[in-house]
Amino acid sequence: MLTKVKTCAIVGLEGAIVEVEVDISPGLPAFNIVGLPDTAVQEARERVRAAIRNSGCEFPVRRITVNLAPADLKKEGPAYDLPIAVGILKSSGQLPSDEDTHLYLGELSLDGGVRHTRGILPMVALARDEGFAQVFVPSADAK
Repeated sequence: MLTKVKTCAIVGLEGAIVEVEVDISPGLPAFNIVGLPDTAVQEARERVRAAIRNSGCEFPVRRITVNLAPADLKKEGPAYDLPIAVGILKSSGQLPSDEDTHLYLGELSLDGGVRHTRGILPMVALARDEGFAQVFVPSADAK
């Protein structure tokens, strides 16, 4: 099943909307992230897997493909952890699918907690300008 979740990237001093597409399909278990991710984004696979399991949810033992679009925009840092995890949980039916009016930002700890992410202010400002109804951020960044 295909699910789309929105997040944001920092480009210079401004933000850019990134669509996290998660597809879970039958086949040999795999977890691939595509769309010009850097090393920290590639490492999200391990953080997301542990965070989902340690939060009491089930990590799907199927073929998982995550696409970070647009593909020509370099994705850097751990801020994609939360939207990837939310996409996996929605695609596997563990969370209800919501509309495209939510934006997710945050790094996951291995226990499922959400950690501070750099660049929250410009990303939230972009979300406001783009008309997002809600932005989910780490509690440390809520102020």
